[in-house]
Amino acid sequence: MKKIFALALAAAMSLSLVACGGGGNTSTPSTSGSQPAGSNPAVSTPADPNGDGTVLVGFAQVGHESDWRTASTKSAQDVFSAANGYELSFVDCDNDPAKQLEAVRSFIQQGMDYIIIDPIVATGWDTVLTECDEAGIPVIIIDRTVDDSDKYVAWVGSDFKVEGLACGEWLKAFAADKGIAEINALVIEGSVGASATIGRTDGFKEIADREGWTILDSQSGDFTEAGGQEVMESFCQSYKGQFNVVICQNDNEAAGAMTAMDNAGITYGVGGDVILVSFDANKPYVQMVCDGKINANFECNPMAAPTVDEIIKTLQAGGTPEKEVYVSEHWFAAEDNVTSITVNGEQQEVIHATQEVVDGRPY
Repeated sequence: MKKIFALALAAAMSLSLVACGGGGNTSTPSTSGSQPAGSNPAVSTPADPNGDGTVLVGFAQVGHESDWRTASTKSAQDVFSAANGYELSFVDCDNDPAKQLEAVRSFIQQGMDYIIIDPIVATGWDTVLTECDEAGIPVIIIDRTVDDSDKYVAWVGSDFKVEGLACGEWLKAFAADKGIAEINALVIEGSVGASATIGRTDGFKEIADREGWTILDSQSGDFTEAGGQEVMESFCQSYKGQFNVVICQNDNEAAGAMTAMDNAGITYGVGGDVILVSFDANKPYVQMVCDGKINANFECNPMAAPTVDEIIKTLQAGGTPEKEVYVSEHWFAAEDNVTSITVNGEQQEVIHATQEVVDGRPY
């Protein structure tokens, strides 16, 4: 149903003060909201100006490397369903940037009404997004960001640097409460070039530099359990007895790191030799926080699809969506000694991960 409508929309938007290549309203990042973190608000059937009953959506997903990614994919499949008036063409790009570009070009050829992209890397997008723009197909970016093009109508996701800053601020407060005077940290980063990796790395390093902490090493585990285990095995050999903090940039890496430390006889978590921190806060790993295996976990909300659905309905009604929309996120800790932290001048709650909290998690 793209055809005439999409071309008309593109023309209208090019005349707007907030064009596809322009600025637009930017919402303020938030760590709380009326909807619980990760909840799916009710989805209504989108408008259908051409009367054929179906909105065609192409989604080029990063891959299937983590529990977080699985939750993100399921959210999209649930929202962009036939029952909600959509036909979803889904491509798992298996962490291959070339395959992702190919998928987007295929969506253009198929005449999609909308294209959703979770970009594997932040650069290399201007040409293909220009092709989408010329075809009159609105593009919505989710999760990770694009650094070399603004030819998309909206982005929905997380402030990854804020996540990294929150991790650092929590660690500062936690260490002070426990009387830990020296921080010697190892960082298992995510995929090289991913905006989530860049933001979390930069945010945590900013606090580490400010506090005079030592980051002994920082290497990519590629957001996978196997990668996390491999990097941690190397760390255990190279930095034996030298580290007291391990930062894993997603839950699957944390699982791999735990296996490596178990094999090396290194204790971690509540009462352990090593403070273990993770990102994403998938339900099984918030359970590990509750159980004391992980000291803290910083949520990255995967449920972008309901917000994308609202953006599509806004576009079809002739409106202009906000250029950036931040999803709500929360921070979880195994102990209740740090109840709040201040990030960028804003006080934010740290949730004690009780069993009740875990049972209420949506993903």
